[in-house]
Amino acid sequence: MTNERAVLHVDMDAFFASVEQHDDPRLKGLPVIVGGAGPRGVVAAASYEVRRFGVRSAMPMRQALEHCPDAVCVRPRISRYREVSDVIFGIFNEISPLVEGLSLDEAFLDVTGCPGAPPDLARDIKRRILDATGLTASVGVAGNKLVAKIASDLVKPDGLTVITRDSLHQRLDPLPVRRLPGLGSKTGARVEASGIRTLGELRHAPDAKLWPIFGRYSQRVRDRAAGIDDRPVSNDRADLSISAEDTFEQDIAEARALRHNLVRLADLATSRMRNRELAAGCIAVKIRQHDFTTHTRQRAIQPPTDERLTVGRIAVELLDRWLAEHPRARLRLLGVGLRQLSPATQLKLFA
Repeated sequence: MTNERAVLHVDMDAFFASVEQHDDPRLKGLPVIVGGAGPRGVVAAASYEVRRFGVRSAMPMRQALEHCPDAVCVRPRISRYREVSDVIFGIFNEISPLVEGLSLDEAFLDVTGCPGAPPDLARDIKRRILDATGLTASVGVAGNKLVAKIASDLVKPDGLTVITRDSLHQRLDPLPVRRLPGLGSKTGARVEASGIRTLGELRHAPDAKLWPIFGRYSQRVRDRAAGIDDRPVSNDRADLSISAEDTFEQDIAEARALRHNLVRLADLATSRMRNRELAAGCIAVKIRQHDFTTHTRQRAIQPPTDERLTVGRIAVELLDRWLAEHPRARLRLLGVGLRQLSPATQLKLFA
């Protein structure tokens, strides 16, 4: 792999809960839940001891305690997690100049051309994180971001999984389709209902099965199931935004059709954002008329959101306001942009 592109995906193991167990040795070995109290409290992190009872991140706290009544609940300390995260990212930046942080406890590193074999670099990162913080990380090593992310999740906690180009299909094909990042539970259920159970079956699936689920994105889904991903690792987060737009085959003037297309684009942009575990503090709508005149309408929201319905509702409200000002306008393009992005982990923490 040394002469090929090499990407690491580093994912800290039960990060918030592990920090709490490290800082308070009395919590080691106990089922620990980090999250907000109260009737609307949400699990921000679950230790591996409590996960055995079915407790997961983003689960309502009330439901989590029904699964494990003896769980130890700890209020989150976001400043402490940021402090530990800064140490971890300091290690990343010493390894590679290309570090793309996804959240406080997760990042991609492009180690192409870095001194040392990628698996050795992964072991070094794990050792240095353990020495500096007392915490473990799971690392995936592959030729691109998609496969590296899948790999990091295959062995947890404290795992290291290397997937080479030669072993790609051998490792990916037997995996359940739910392992594909971004598939979503509802879409995953539809794929399984069609008789497709593994990534291997998904990459070979005919249009007759995929088109009713994914439409024109069917080939892209097959490519992802085959481990194809050309996205770069980018450490430029200052102007980071995520968007989805579409140029129509024919100009559209009917408001209902425009809303329908905008909601579809909002869903697509939100899915891309959620794949990176981010939340948006600003929602923008791009509107291009038949004469190529382009308008933008946006709205800041607080707290940031990663909810599909919220993004779609605000986008439609922005479009409707513009349409009221431009009756009978014919549009050739619509787009939805998500800006002022921040880690969704923090959103869950204070939900």
